[in-house]
Amino acid sequence: MKRPGAIVMLTVGIVLSLIGFTLASAGAAAAWLGAAQRDGGYFTSRTERFTVPSFALVSPHLDAVGEGTPERLPFDVGTLRLRATAADPDQSIFIGIAPREDVDRYLAGVHYTELQEVKFNPFRPVYRDVSGLSSPAPASSQDIWVASASGQGLQELTWKITPGTWTVVVMNADAAQGVSADLQAGFRSELIRPAATGLLVAGGLALVVGLPLLVIGAVGLGRRGTPGPPPPAGVPGRGPAPARSESPVPGGSPPAITWDQAHPVRLTGHVDAGLSRGLWLVKWLLAIPHFFVLLFLWFAFAVTTVVAWFAILFTGRYPQSLFHFNVGVLRWTWRVAFYAYAAGGTDKYPPFTLEHADYPATLDVQYPQRLSRGLVLVKSWLLLIPHWLVIGAVTGSATWAWRTQDVPAGVVTERGGGLSLLALLVLIALVILLFSGRYPRPLFAFIMGINRWAYRVVVYGALMRDEYPPFRLDQGPDEPDPAAPGDTDPLPAGHQGPPAGRPGRPDGGGDRG
Repeated sequence: MKRPGAIVMLTVGIVLSLIGFTLASAGAAAAWLGAAQRDGGYFTSRTERFTVPSFALVSPHLDAVGEGTPERLPFDVGTLRLRATAADPDQSIFIGIAPREDVDRYLAGVHYTELQEVKFNPFRPVYRDVSGLSSPAPASSQDIWVASASGQGLQELTWKITPGTWTVVVMNADAAQGVSADLQAGFRSELIRPAATGLLVAGGLALVVGLPLLVIGAVGLGRRGTPGPPPPAGVPGRGPAPARSESPVPGGSPPAITWDQAHPVRLTGHVDAGLSRGLWLVKWLLAIPHFFVLLFLWFAFAVTTVVAWFAILFTGRYPQSLFHFNVGVLRWTWRVAFYAYAAGGTDKYPPFTLEHADYPATLDVQYPQRLSRGLVLVKSWLLLIPHWLVIGAVTGSATWAWRTQDVPAGVVTERGGGLSLLALLVLIALVILLFSGRYPRPLFAFIMGINRWAYRVVVYGALMRDEYPPFRLDQGPDEPDPAAPGDTDPLPAGHQGPPAGRPGRPDGGGDRG
Protein backbone atom coordinates (compact mmCIF):
# COMPACT_ATOMS: atom_id res chain seq x y z
CA MET A 1 0.00 0.00 0.00
CA LYS A 2 1.35 3.41 -0.93
CA ARG A 3 1.93 5.87 1.90
CA PRO A 4 -0.72 8.47 0.86
CA GLY A 5 -3.36 5.74 0.65
CA ALA A 6 -2.43 4.41 4.09
CA ILE A 7 -2.59 7.91 5.58
CA VAL A 8 -6.02 8.52 4.04
CA MET A 9 -7.36 5.17 5.26
CA LEU A 10 -5.96 5.73 8.75
CA THR A 11 -7.42 9.25 8.95
CA VAL A 12 -10.86 8.22 7.70
CA GLY A 13 -10.79 5.18 9.97
CA ILE A 14 -9.91 7.24 13.05
CA VAL A 15 -12.63 9.82 12.35
CA LEU A 16 -15.30 7.19 11.69
CA SER A 17 -14.24 5.15 14.71
CA LEU A 18 -14.33 8.19 16.99
CA ILE A 19 -17.79 9.08 15.71
CA GLY A 20 -18.86 5.46 16.11
CA PHE A 21 -17.59 5.19 19.68
CA THR A 22 -19.26 8.49 20.59
CA LEU A 23 -22.61 7.50 19.09
CA ALA A 24 -22.47 3.99 20.53
CA SER A 25 -21.60 5.32 23.99
CA ALA A 26 -24.45 7.83 23.82
CA GLY A 27 -26.77 5.06 22.61
CA ALA A 28 -25.75 2.76 25.45
CA ALA A 29 -26.35 5.53 27.99
CA ALA A 30 -29.72 6.31 26.42
CA ALA A 31 -30.64 2.62 26.45
CA TRP A 32 -29.82 2.44 30.16
CA LEU A 33 -31.94 5.52 30.80
CA GLY A 34 -34.76 4.06 28.76
CA ALA A 35 -34.64 0.82 30.75
CA ALA A 36 -34.86 2.83 33.96
CA GLN A 37 -38.14 4.36 32.73
CA ARG A 38 -40.06 1.11 32.65
CA ASP A 39 -43.47 1.11 34.31
CA GLY A 40 -43.77 4.87 34.03
CA GLY A 41 -40.56 5.66 35.91
CA TYR A 42 -39.17 9.20 36.06
CA PHE A 43 -35.66 10.48 36.33
CA THR A 44 -35.87 12.64 39.42
CA SER A 45 -33.71 15.20 41.14
CA ARG A 46 -33.07 15.26 44.85
CA THR A 47 -35.67 16.96 47.02
CA GLU A 48 -34.18 20.22 48.24
CA ARG A 49 -35.54 23.13 50.26
CA PHE A 50 -35.80 26.54 48.61
CA THR A 51 -36.51 29.59 50.78
CA VAL A 52 -36.93 33.16 49.50
CA PRO A 53 -38.28 36.30 51.19
CA SER A 54 -40.29 37.47 48.18
CA PHE A 55 -43.83 36.68 46.97
CA ALA A 56 -42.83 34.09 44.36
CA LEU A 57 -40.00 31.84 43.24
CA VAL A 58 -39.76 31.49 39.47
CA SER A 59 -37.54 29.29 37.34
CA PRO A 60 -35.34 30.43 34.47
CA HIS A 61 -37.21 30.48 31.18
CA LEU A 62 -37.75 26.96 29.86
CA ASP A 63 -37.24 26.73 26.10
CA ALA A 64 -39.06 23.44 25.84
CA VAL A 65 -38.47 22.65 22.17
CA GLY A 66 -37.36 25.91 20.64
CA GLU A 67 -38.86 28.95 19.03
CA GLY A 68 -40.35 28.45 15.60
CA THR A 69 -41.28 24.81 16.30
CA PRO A 70 -44.77 23.83 15.14
CA GLU A 71 -47.42 23.91 17.86
CA ARG A 72 -48.17 20.22 17.37
CA LEU A 73 -45.51 17.61 16.95
CA PRO A 74 -46.03 14.05 15.62
CA PHE A 75 -44.36 12.61 18.74
CA ASP A 76 -44.34 13.03 22.51
CA VAL A 77 -41.28 15.06 23.49
CA GLY A 78 -41.54 14.11 27.15
CA THR A 79 -43.33 14.67 30.42
CA LEU A 80 -42.21 16.95 33.24
CA ARG A 81 -43.27 16.17 36.80
CA LEU A 82 -42.90 18.75 39.57
CA ARG A 83 -43.53 18.16 43.26
CA ALA A 84 -43.75 20.78 46.00
CA THR A 85 -44.39 20.63 49.73
CA ALA A 86 -44.64 23.70 51.96
CA ALA A 87 -42.06 23.81 54.73
CA ASP A 88 -44.86 24.80 57.11
CA PRO A 89 -47.37 21.92 57.26
CA ASP A 90 -50.20 24.39 57.86
CA GLN A 91 -49.33 26.44 54.77
CA SER A 92 -50.86 25.76 51.36
CA ILE A 93 -48.48 25.83 48.41
CA PHE A 94 -49.08 26.61 44.74
CA ILE A 95 -47.00 25.41 41.81
CA GLY A 96 -47.77 26.16 38.17
CA ILE A 97 -46.39 26.42 34.63
CA ALA A 98 -47.35 29.24 32.28
CA PRO A 99 -46.04 31.03 29.19
CA ARG A 100 -43.23 33.43 29.97
CA GLU A 101 -45.09 36.52 28.72
CA ASP A 102 -48.12 35.76 30.89
CA VAL A 103 -45.98 35.26 34.01
CA ASP A 104 -44.14 38.52 33.33
CA ARG A 105 -47.47 40.38 33.16
CA TYR A 106 -48.80 38.65 36.28
CA LEU A 107 -45.71 39.52 38.36
CA ALA A 108 -45.14 43.01 36.91
CA GLY A 109 -44.24 45.34 39.78
CA VAL A 110 -44.17 42.44 42.29
CA HIS A 111 -41.17 41.52 44.40
CA TYR A 112 -40.16 38.01 43.26
CA THR A 113 -37.03 35.84 43.06
CA GLU A 114 -35.64 34.07 40.00
CA LEU A 115 -33.71 30.85 40.44
CA GLN A 116 -30.71 31.17 38.12
CA GLU A 117 -28.81 27.95 38.85
CA VAL A 118 -28.30 25.30 41.50
CA LYS A 119 -24.85 24.29 42.74
CA PHE A 120 -24.32 20.93 44.40
CA ASN A 121 -21.72 19.51 46.82
CA PRO A 122 -22.77 21.40 48.82
CA PHE A 123 -26.25 22.36 47.71
CA ARG A 124 -26.56 26.09 47.10
CA PRO A 125 -29.17 27.82 44.92
CA VAL A 126 -28.17 31.01 43.14
CA TYR A 127 -30.94 33.62 43.01
CA ARG A 128 -31.62 36.91 41.28
CA ASP A 129 -33.87 39.23 43.27
CA VAL A 130 -36.37 41.38 41.34
CA SER A 131 -37.69 44.28 43.39
CA GLY A 132 -41.28 45.49 43.35
CA LEU A 133 -43.87 47.24 45.51
CA SER A 134 -47.12 45.56 44.41
CA SER A 135 -48.78 42.53 45.99
CA PRO A 136 -49.92 39.79 43.60
CA ALA A 137 -53.37 38.26 43.43
CA PRO A 138 -53.59 34.56 44.40
CA ALA A 139 -52.11 32.51 41.63
CA SER A 140 -55.07 30.14 41.44
CA SER A 141 -57.25 33.05 40.37
CA GLN A 142 -55.28 33.42 37.13
CA ASP A 143 -56.22 31.52 33.96
CA ILE A 144 -52.69 31.52 32.50
CA TRP A 145 -51.56 28.10 33.79
CA VAL A 146 -51.17 25.15 31.46
CA ALA A 147 -50.63 22.92 34.50
CA SER A 148 -50.91 23.70 38.22
CA ALA A 149 -51.49 22.22 41.67
CA SER A 150 -52.42 23.88 44.96
CA GLY A 151 -53.09 22.83 48.53
CA GLN A 152 -51.55 21.55 51.73
CA GLY A 153 -49.09 18.69 51.84
CA LEU A 154 -47.45 17.20 48.76
CA GLN A 155 -48.59 18.86 45.53
CA GLU A 156 -47.74 17.31 42.16
CA LEU A 157 -48.25 18.39 38.59
CA THR A 158 -47.39 16.66 35.34
CA TRP A 159 -47.05 18.45 32.03
CA LYS A 160 -46.42 17.13 28.55
CA ILE A 161 -43.72 19.33 27.14
CA THR A 162 -44.85 21.42 24.18
CA PRO A 163 -43.13 24.05 22.01
CA GLY A 164 -42.75 27.47 23.51
CA THR A 165 -41.00 29.35 26.30
CA TRP A 166 -42.34 28.60 29.75
CA THR A 167 -41.81 29.58 33.39
CA VAL A 168 -42.41 27.58 36.59
CA VAL A 169 -43.86 29.57 39.51
CA VAL A 170 -43.93 28.51 43.18
CA MET A 171 -45.96 30.65 45.60
CA ASN A 172 -47.93 30.44 48.77
CA ALA A 173 -51.52 29.63 47.81
CA ASP A 174 -52.74 32.80 49.53
CA ALA A 175 -50.03 34.89 47.80
CA ALA A 176 -48.40 35.72 51.15
CA GLN A 177 -44.84 37.00 51.17
CA GLY A 178 -42.04 34.57 52.07
CA VAL A 179 -41.94 31.24 50.23
CA SER A 180 -40.31 28.11 51.68
CA ALA A 181 -40.89 24.74 50.03
CA ASP A 182 -39.28 21.37 49.33
CA LEU A 183 -39.10 20.89 45.56
CA GLN A 184 -38.35 17.94 43.28
CA ALA A 185 -38.32 17.67 39.48
CA GLY A 186 -38.71 14.55 37.33
CA PHE A 187 -38.64 13.80 33.62
CA ARG A 188 -39.55 10.94 31.32
CA SER A 189 -39.75 10.61 27.53
CA GLU A 190 -40.83 7.93 25.08
CA LEU A 191 -38.19 9.23 22.67
CA ILE A 192 -35.29 7.86 24.72
CA ARG A 193 -35.61 4.24 23.60
CA PRO A 194 -35.96 5.01 19.85
CA ALA A 195 -33.10 7.50 20.15
CA ALA A 196 -30.98 4.86 21.87
CA THR A 197 -31.67 2.38 19.09
CA GLY A 198 -30.82 4.92 16.40
CA LEU A 199 -27.59 5.94 18.12
CA LEU A 200 -26.51 2.33 18.62
CA VAL A 201 -27.21 1.43 14.99
CA ALA A 202 -25.45 4.52 13.64
CA GLY A 203 -22.51 4.02 15.98
CA GLY A 204 -22.25 0.35 15.08
CA LEU A 205 -22.23 1.10 11.36
CA ALA A 206 -19.55 3.75 11.81
CA LEU A 207 -17.42 1.30 13.80
CA VAL A 208 -17.91 -1.51 11.30
CA VAL A 209 -16.53 0.74 8.57
CA GLY A 210 -14.06 2.79 10.61
CA LEU A 211 -12.21 0.16 12.63
CA PRO A 212 -11.10 -1.95 9.63
CA LEU A 213 -9.99 1.19 7.79
CA LEU A 214 -8.03 2.30 10.85
CA VAL A 215 -6.28 -1.07 11.21
CA ILE A 216 -5.54 -1.37 7.47
CA GLY A 217 -4.12 2.16 7.44
CA ALA A 218 -1.96 1.40 10.49
CA VAL A 219 -0.73 -1.81 8.85
CA GLY A 220 0.13 0.11 5.69
CA LEU A 221 2.13 2.71 7.60
CA GLY A 222 3.73 0.02 9.77
CA ARG A 223 5.00 -1.85 6.72
CA ARG A 224 6.78 1.30 5.63
CA GLY A 225 8.15 1.90 9.12
CA THR A 226 11.84 1.52 9.78
CA PRO A 227 12.40 -1.54 11.94
CA GLY A 228 14.85 -1.35 14.81
CA PRO A 229 18.02 -3.33 15.07
CA PRO A 230 17.49 -7.08 14.59
CA PRO A 231 17.41 -9.50 17.52
CA PRO A 232 20.66 -10.98 18.81
CA ALA A 233 22.01 -14.22 17.48
CA GLY A 234 21.85 -17.38 19.46
CA VAL A 235 18.84 -16.48 21.63
CA PRO A 236 16.13 -19.16 21.49
CA GLY A 237 13.00 -18.02 19.72
CA ARG A 238 14.55 -14.81 18.42
CA GLY A 239 16.21 -15.89 15.20
CA PRO A 240 19.80 -16.02 14.10
CA ALA A 241 20.24 -12.41 13.04
CA PRO A 242 23.40 -10.75 14.30
CA ALA A 243 23.22 -7.78 16.64
CA ARG A 244 23.49 -4.35 15.09
CA SER A 245 24.52 -1.13 16.77
CA GLU A 246 22.42 1.99 16.69
CA SER A 247 23.61 4.87 14.55
CA PRO A 248 24.93 7.95 16.39
CA VAL A 249 22.46 10.61 17.45
CA PRO A 250 22.85 14.11 16.02
CA GLY A 251 24.80 16.31 18.38
CA GLY A 252 26.67 13.48 20.07
CA SER A 253 28.39 10.14 19.59
CA PRO A 254 26.73 7.60 21.88
CA PRO A 255 28.48 4.28 22.44
CA ALA A 256 27.59 1.47 20.10
CA ILE A 257 25.18 -0.64 22.15
CA THR A 258 23.74 -3.77 20.60
CA TRP A 259 20.34 -5.26 21.33
CA ASP A 260 21.86 -8.24 23.10
CA GLN A 261 23.52 -5.91 25.61
CA ALA A 262 20.88 -3.25 26.20
CA HIS A 263 17.29 -3.07 27.36
CA PRO A 264 14.87 -3.76 24.45
CA VAL A 265 13.46 -0.24 24.80
CA ARG A 266 16.00 2.30 23.53
CA LEU A 267 15.35 5.94 24.42
CA THR A 268 17.91 8.70 23.89
CA GLY A 269 17.94 12.48 24.00
CA HIS A 270 20.73 15.03 23.58
CA VAL A 271 20.63 18.69 24.60
CA ASP A 272 21.33 21.20 21.82
CA ALA A 273 24.70 22.92 22.14
CA GLY A 274 23.22 26.39 21.57
CA LEU A 275 19.84 25.93 23.27
CA SER A 276 17.76 29.13 23.24
CA ARG A 277 17.19 30.73 26.62
CA GLY A 278 13.58 31.77 26.08
CA LEU A 279 12.09 29.69 23.26
CA TRP A 280 10.81 27.12 25.77
CA LEU A 281 8.24 29.68 26.94
CA VAL A 282 6.29 29.23 23.68
CA LYS A 283 7.22 25.69 22.66
CA TRP A 284 3.95 24.32 24.06
CA LEU A 285 2.14 26.73 21.74
CA LEU A 286 4.29 25.82 18.74
CA ALA A 287 3.65 22.13 19.41
CA ILE A 288 -0.16 22.43 19.27
CA PRO A 289 -0.33 20.91 15.74
CA HIS A 290 1.57 17.90 17.07
CA PHE A 291 -0.76 17.58 20.07
CA PHE A 292 -3.74 17.58 17.72
CA VAL A 293 -2.28 14.85 15.49
CA LEU A 294 -1.09 12.77 18.44
CA LEU A 295 -4.55 12.85 19.97
CA PHE A 296 -5.84 10.90 16.97
CA LEU A 297 -2.73 8.72 16.71
CA TRP A 298 -3.08 7.61 20.33
CA PHE A 299 -6.67 6.63 19.66
CA ALA A 300 -5.36 4.48 16.81
CA PHE A 301 -2.65 3.18 19.16
CA ALA A 302 -5.33 2.02 21.61
CA VAL A 303 -7.32 0.27 18.87
CA THR A 304 -4.30 -1.49 17.38
CA THR A 305 -3.19 -2.57 20.87
CA VAL A 306 -6.55 -4.28 21.35
CA VAL A 307 -6.10 -6.02 17.98
CA ALA A 308 -2.59 -7.06 19.05
CA TRP A 309 -3.98 -8.42 22.34
CA PHE A 310 -6.13 -10.92 20.47
CA ALA A 311 -3.30 -11.75 18.05
CA ILE A 312 -0.89 -12.48 20.90
CA LEU A 313 -3.49 -14.49 22.82
CA PHE A 314 -4.15 -16.82 19.88
CA THR A 315 -0.82 -16.84 18.02
CA GLY A 316 1.84 -15.71 20.50
CA ARG A 317 3.01 -13.05 18.06
CA TYR A 318 2.57 -9.29 17.84
CA PRO A 319 1.61 -8.36 14.22
CA GLN A 320 4.83 -6.82 12.96
CA SER A 321 3.23 -4.02 10.94
CA LEU A 322 1.10 -2.92 13.89
CA PHE A 323 4.18 -3.17 16.12
CA HIS A 324 6.15 -0.77 13.92
CA PHE A 325 3.15 1.58 13.74
CA ASN A 326 2.82 1.69 17.53
CA VAL A 327 6.55 2.18 17.97
CA GLY A 328 6.22 5.08 15.53
CA VAL A 329 3.50 6.65 17.67
CA LEU A 330 5.71 6.32 20.76
CA ARG A 331 8.69 7.71 18.82
CA TRP A 332 6.66 10.72 17.61
CA THR A 333 5.34 11.31 21.14
CA TRP A 334 8.84 11.22 22.63
CA ARG A 335 10.18 13.71 20.10
CA VAL A 336 7.37 16.16 20.90
CA ALA A 337 7.76 15.56 24.63
CA PHE A 338 11.54 16.13 24.44
CA TYR A 339 10.95 19.34 22.51
CA ALA A 340 8.04 20.85 24.44
CA TYR A 341 7.39 19.64 27.97
CA ALA A 342 9.20 16.49 29.18
CA ALA A 343 12.75 17.81 28.78
CA GLY A 344 12.89 20.97 26.63
CA GLY A 345 16.25 19.80 25.38
CA THR A 346 16.13 20.94 21.76
CA ASP A 347 14.99 23.86 19.65
CA LYS A 348 14.68 21.71 16.54
CA TYR A 349 11.02 21.40 15.60
CA PRO A 350 9.84 17.74 15.65
CA PRO A 351 9.14 16.18 12.26
CA PHE A 352 5.65 14.93 11.42
CA THR A 353 6.57 11.30 10.90
CA LEU A 354 6.33 7.91 12.56
CA GLU A 355 9.67 6.80 11.15
CA HIS A 356 13.24 7.38 12.23
CA ALA A 357 14.42 10.94 11.65
CA ASP A 358 17.53 13.04 12.09
CA TYR A 359 16.50 14.36 15.51
CA PRO A 360 18.19 14.72 18.92
CA ALA A 361 15.59 12.47 20.58
CA THR A 362 15.11 8.88 19.43
CA LEU A 363 13.12 5.87 20.58
CA ASP A 364 13.12 2.30 19.36
CA VAL A 365 11.82 -1.02 20.59
CA GLN A 366 13.20 -4.40 19.59
CA TYR A 367 10.58 -6.51 17.85
CA PRO A 368 9.88 -9.77 19.75
CA GLN A 369 9.60 -12.92 17.66
CA ARG A 370 7.44 -14.57 20.33
CA LEU A 371 5.38 -13.31 23.27
CA SER A 372 3.77 -15.14 26.16
CA ARG A 373 0.09 -15.89 25.64
CA GLY A 374 -0.57 -16.07 29.36
CA LEU A 375 1.15 -12.80 30.31
CA VAL A 376 -1.05 -10.86 27.89
CA LEU A 377 -3.96 -11.43 30.29
CA VAL A 378 -2.35 -9.65 33.24
CA LYS A 379 0.68 -7.63 32.13
CA SER A 380 -1.19 -4.44 31.21
CA TRP A 381 -2.81 -3.97 34.61
CA LEU A 382 -2.06 -6.42 37.43
CA LEU A 383 1.69 -6.81 36.95
CA LEU A 384 2.20 -3.09 36.39
CA ILE A 385 0.51 -1.89 39.57
CA PRO A 386 3.86 -1.29 41.37
CA HIS A 387 5.18 0.67 38.41
CA TRP A 388 1.97 2.67 38.01
CA LEU A 389 2.26 3.71 41.67
CA VAL A 390 5.84 4.90 41.22
CA ILE A 391 5.40 6.50 37.81
CA GLY A 392 2.10 8.05 38.89
CA ALA A 393 3.83 9.65 41.87
CA VAL A 394 6.59 11.05 39.65
CA THR A 395 4.68 12.09 36.53
CA GLY A 396 1.20 12.60 37.98
CA SER A 397 -0.03 15.92 39.31
CA ALA A 398 1.27 16.66 42.80
CA THR A 399 -1.76 18.60 43.97
CA TRP A 400 -1.97 21.03 46.83
CA ALA A 401 -5.32 22.32 48.07
CA TRP A 402 -6.65 25.27 50.00
CA ARG A 403 -10.02 26.05 51.52
CA THR A 404 -12.10 29.17 51.02
CA GLN A 405 -15.31 30.20 52.73
CA ASP A 406 -18.23 32.16 51.38
CA VAL A 407 -19.07 34.00 54.60
CA PRO A 408 -22.63 35.17 53.80
CA ALA A 409 -23.73 31.70 52.70
CA GLY A 410 -21.48 29.80 55.09
CA VAL A 411 -20.25 27.61 52.24
CA VAL A 412 -16.77 26.06 52.36
CA THR A 413 -15.16 25.01 49.08
CA GLU A 414 -11.83 23.42 48.20
CA ARG A 415 -9.57 24.40 45.35
CA GLY A 416 -6.32 22.87 44.21
CA GLY A 417 -3.64 22.62 41.59
CA GLY A 418 -0.07 21.57 41.08
CA LEU A 419 2.70 20.15 38.91
CA SER A 420 4.13 16.68 38.64
CA LEU A 421 7.65 16.07 39.91
CA LEU A 422 8.85 15.63 36.33
CA ALA A 423 7.24 18.89 35.20
CA LEU A 424 8.68 20.69 38.23
CA LEU A 425 12.19 19.43 37.49
CA VAL A 426 11.90 20.44 33.83
CA LEU A 427 10.62 23.87 34.87
CA ILE A 428 13.55 24.34 37.26
CA ALA A 429 16.02 23.32 34.57
CA LEU A 430 14.50 25.70 32.02
CA VAL A 431 14.41 28.62 34.46
CA ILE A 432 18.10 28.02 35.12
CA LEU A 433 18.60 27.99 31.34
CA LEU A 434 16.71 31.28 31.06
CA PHE A 435 19.01 33.11 33.46
CA SER A 436 22.32 31.32 32.95
CA GLY A 437 22.17 30.18 29.33
CA ARG A 438 23.12 26.64 30.39
CA TYR A 439 20.96 23.55 30.84
CA PRO A 440 22.11 21.83 34.07
CA ARG A 441 23.42 18.48 32.87
CA PRO A 442 23.01 16.50 36.15
CA LEU A 443 19.37 17.56 36.29
CA PHE A 444 18.92 16.68 32.63
CA ALA A 445 20.38 13.21 33.27
CA PHE A 446 17.83 12.66 36.06
CA ILE A 447 14.98 13.91 33.85
CA MET A 448 16.03 11.48 31.14
CA GLY A 449 16.02 8.66 33.67
CA ILE A 450 12.41 9.40 34.61
CA ASN A 451 11.34 9.52 30.97
CA ARG A 452 13.22 6.30 30.19
CA TRP A 453 11.50 4.50 33.06
CA ALA A 454 8.07 5.79 32.02
CA TYR A 455 8.44 4.72 28.38
CA ARG A 456 9.64 1.26 29.37
CA VAL A 457 6.50 0.87 31.47
CA VAL A 458 4.30 2.08 28.60
CA VAL A 459 5.92 -0.39 26.19
CA TYR A 460 5.36 -3.28 28.62
CA GLY A 461 1.77 -2.22 29.29
CA ALA A 462 1.13 -1.96 25.55
CA LEU A 463 2.06 -5.68 25.23
CA MET A 464 5.10 -4.95 23.08
CA ARG A 465 7.66 -6.80 25.22
CA ASP A 466 7.62 -9.50 27.91
CA GLU A 467 10.69 -8.22 29.82
CA TYR A 468 9.46 -6.70 33.06
CA PRO A 469 10.60 -3.06 33.38
CA PRO A 470 13.43 -2.61 35.90
CA PHE A 471 12.88 -0.47 38.99
CA ARG A 472 15.72 1.93 38.30
CA LEU A 473 16.59 5.28 36.77
CA ASP A 474 19.02 4.75 33.91
CA GLN A 475 20.15 8.35 33.76
CA GLY A 476 21.89 10.22 30.98
CA PRO A 477 21.21 11.04 27.34
CA ASP A 478 22.00 7.51 26.10
CA GLU A 479 21.07 4.04 27.16
CA PRO A 480 23.67 2.78 29.65
CA ASP A 481 26.48 0.64 28.25
CA PRO A 482 26.39 -2.68 30.13
CA ALA A 483 30.09 -3.14 29.44
CA ALA A 484 31.09 0.20 30.92
CA PRO A 485 33.10 0.22 34.18
CA GLY A 486 30.85 0.31 37.22
CA ASP A 487 27.97 -1.43 35.48
CA THR A 488 29.37 -4.93 35.66
CA ASP A 489 29.70 -7.13 38.70
CA PRO A 490 33.09 -7.29 40.47
CA LEU A 491 35.19 -10.16 39.15
CA PRO A 492 37.29 -12.56 41.20
CA ALA A 493 41.04 -12.03 41.15
CA GLY A 494 42.59 -13.39 37.98
CA HIS A 495 39.28 -13.61 36.12
CA GLN A 496 39.69 -12.27 32.57
CA GLY A 497 36.05 -12.00 31.41
CA PRO A 498 32.44 -11.67 32.48
CA PRO A 499 30.87 -14.53 34.42
CA ALA A 500 29.57 -17.20 32.09
CA GLY A 501 25.87 -17.28 31.45
CA ARG A 502 25.06 -13.91 33.08
CA PRO A 503 21.94 -12.29 31.53
CA GLY A 504 22.69 -9.26 29.43
CA ARG A 505 26.29 -10.33 28.65
CA PRO A 506 27.26 -11.40 25.15
CA ASP A 507 27.86 -14.98 26.22
CA GLY A 508 24.71 -15.19 28.30
CA GLY A 509 22.35 -14.43 25.46
CA GLY A 510 19.79 -12.69 27.64
CA ASP A 511 18.29 -9.21 27.68
CA ARG A 512 19.57 -6.99 30.43
CA GLY A 513 16.97 -5.42 32.72
